[in-house]
Amino acid sequence: MSYEPPSYGAQPTTEPEGIPVCPRHPDRVSYVRCQRCGRPTCGECQRPAAVGIQCVDCVNEAQRAMPVQRTAFGGKVQAGGRPIVTYAIIAITALTFLLQFAVPGLQRELLYAGILTGSEPWRMLTAALLHSQGMIFHILFNMYLLYAIGGMLEPLLGRARFLALYILSAIGGSVAVLWLEDPRVAVIGASGAVFGLFGALLIIMRQRRVNYTGILVTVAINLVLGFIPGFNISWQAHVGGLIVGLAMGAIFAYTPAGPRRATLQWVGIAVVVAALLVLTYLGWIMLPSRYLG
Repeated sequence: MSYEPPSYGAQPTTEPEGIPVCPRHPDRVSYVRCQRCGRPTCGECQRPAAVGIQCVDCVNEAQRAMPVQRTAFGGKVQAGGRPIVTYAIIAITALTFLLQFAVPGLQRELLYAGILTGSEPWRMLTAALLHSQGMIFHILFNMYLLYAIGGMLEPLLGRARFLALYILSAIGGSVAVLWLEDPRVAVIGASGAVFGLFGALLIIMRQRRVNYTGILVTVAINLVLGFIPGFNISWQAHVGGLIVGLAMGAIFAYTPAGPRRATLQWVGIAVVVAALLVLTYLGWIMLPSRYLG
C-alpha cells in the first residue's frame, strides 16, 4: 500500500542545497526522518512510534484511519476512561456553591420557582448548580452520588450522552416542580439530575441483567425522604428527574446495535427534549387557572 504525503501548498518540495528541512517549518534543519514517509521532521513535529520516529502528519493520518471504538451503548471510548464530564460538573457546582457565599444575591438570581418559568426559563437548569448554604450535607451528598454514579455511567454512555442525560434530568426535575409544586415556592439543588442518573442506571443494569436491588432500595429510600415533613426536600424534582432518567436509560439501553444506533439514540433524546418543552409550555399557560382561578 503506497502513501502519499500531504501537500503543503507553496512550500518548497525540494531541500535547498541538499540540506534537509522540515516541511512544516522550512527554516529548521533536521537530519531525523519520518520512518513512514521519509521526510525530514524537526523536534516539534516528531512523534515517537513503535518503529522509530514519525512526523505529526503521518501520526494524524494513521489515527484518522483507525476505526472509532464504541462502548456497549454507542458512546465513543475515551482514552484513559476518566469521567471528565462528571468531574467538570462537580467542579462547576462546587464553584457555584462557594460563589453563593461570596456574591450576595447570586442564589436569588439562579434559583427556580414555577412563577418564573415564562420570564426566565434558564432557571430550570441553573437551579441545579445551587445548594443550601445552611446545610453542607446537601451539596456533599449530591456530589458524592454524582461522583459514584457518573464514574459508572459516563464511560458506558460516552461524554455527550452522559451530559445530555444530566442536563435533561435537571430540567425534568424543574418541569415536575412546575406541575406539582406551588409556583411561588423556590427550589435549588442537583437532586433532580442525580435521580435522573439513578433512573438511567436502573434501566442499564436491568438490560445487562445485573442485580440492581441495591440501587432500587437507595432510590426508594430517597424518594420516601422527600415526603417526610421537616426534611425540606423537593420530592417533585426527584420524581421528574427520575422519569427523565428512566426514559433516556431506555433509549440508550434498548436502541438496536448497528450503524444507525447513534442516530436513533439522538432522535430519542430529541423526543425527550420536545416532550419537556411541551410540558413546560402547557404547565406555564395553565398556572393561572390552577392557582388563581
